[in-house]
Amino acid sequence: MAFPVDLRRCQVLGLAGTTCLALGGGTAGALPVRDLLAPSSARASLGLVGVYFGIVLLIAAWALLGRLVHGPRPPTPRALLLVLAVWAAPLLIAPPLFSRDVYSYLAQGAMVDAHMDVHAYGPARLGGPLADEVAPLWRHTGAPYGPVFLAAASVLSGLTRGQVPAGLLGMRLLALLGVALMAAALPRLARHSGADPSAALWLGALNPLVLLHLVTGAHNDAIMLGLLGAGLVAAVGRRPVLGAVLVTLAALVKAPAVLGLAAVVALRLLAGHHPARAVLTTTAAAAATTVAATAAAGTGYGWIRALDTPVSPRNWALTSLLGRATGALLTRLGSGLAPLAVPAWHLLGLVATAAAVVVIWARLRPRPLYALGLSLTAVAALGPAIRPWYALWGLFLIAAAAPSTPVGHRTATATAVLALAVLPGGGPADAGQLVLAVCGGALGVVVLWQAHQAALAPALGRTA
Repeated sequence: MAFPVDLRRCQVLGLAGTTCLALGGGTAGALPVRDLLAPSSARASLGLVGVYFGIVLLIAAWALLGRLVHGPRPPTPRALLLVLAVWAAPLLIAPPLFSRDVYSYLAQGAMVDAHMDVHAYGPARLGGPLADEVAPLWRHTGAPYGPVFLAAASVLSGLTRGQVPAGLLGMRLLALLGVALMAAALPRLARHSGADPSAALWLGALNPLVLLHLVTGAHNDAIMLGLLGAGLVAAVGRRPVLGAVLVTLAALVKAPAVLGLAAVVALRLLAGHHPARAVLTTTAAAAATTVAATAAAGTGYGWIRALDTPVSPRNWALTSLLGRATGALLTRLGSGLAPLAVPAWHLLGLVATAAAVVVIWARLRPRPLYALGLSLTAVAALGPAIRPWYALWGLFLIAAAAPSTPVGHRTATATAVLALAVLPGGGPADAGQLVLAVCGGALGVVVLWQAHQAALAPALGRTA
């Protein structure tokens, strides 16, 4: 017998999950340095259990909502947007979770505001309390972000005067703006692709990865995807120049969005435009936008060379894993080529990415939005570094343009796995923390099972 489910149950269950996330993050999240607790402390341990308990509840609520969305009477996009707002509400005041990147953003904004070369120097050059909040790996690393994001971070730095709590809130509001643009774009893109708008919102906006990483983590990927979605909406709405401008602005937040320009060109070709004119006008609009945005930000073009940022030695990207394994093998064999193993695999990954993108576009030319989603997925999967939220690059467009339900189901399964992949403090896990995380998740499963049994009891009593 199926678990009884309706929209209100999903709303309440997801709200309980995000509330537990917010409460647990108060002691186990990526807190400011002065508030950090020892991972072994009782409060941090309880917070870690609470966060993973909340994640399991949120994933369950999302899965149950998916049953409604794919059922005979799916909720409307407006109803789903209300669910998203309810689930996100407790996270607005939660501390950063799963990453300390937001502190890097604040420090980089302060550097731009102080007229420092943010691409040549890391936050250590800034010094002071903000630099102390940045993860040690990134304190001496230049920013790989474009002028649009750095200009926004600089404005935010000026408004908050370097105050960390106000800066964190400002960055979260900026991320929420990106999520709102994503949610607004998805139904329109889904209708253009012949997909279900409600299913697109469920997979692309109410996804646990969006709440866990774009909202609580305040990652600038939210602004990148929001601008990308807005640009594609303009392009499918027969406003290709505006589409090219918005997609370029997205790429000037984070570089992967530049692939969206290929979709703008492809959409123009499908609309009957001459190929040469489509390419030239899109290129001109992108170039003009880049020059204007860079001049307005005053940060120069150093972000291009800063794209080659160092990769964390703990990174579990495929090419990094293969590179480390190859290097270890060569070291055991006494070969002097061991130091070249990781760079070689990263280069092979870039070549494989380029080949995959060419094949995808050759085969899916009539479906540019789906081709773009798969291309961004290839960039994330084969690149030298990967984080769980990178999966959202391609998932956002796959949600709007996937040609079949099984694709969405496989994507949803991968989402649930990735949602459990990072500890709330954003750092490496030790054995004790892993045990606590598993305990929190297991507790969530037990509570859900008991609720399932309690819901079934009246029906079983009637049939006895």
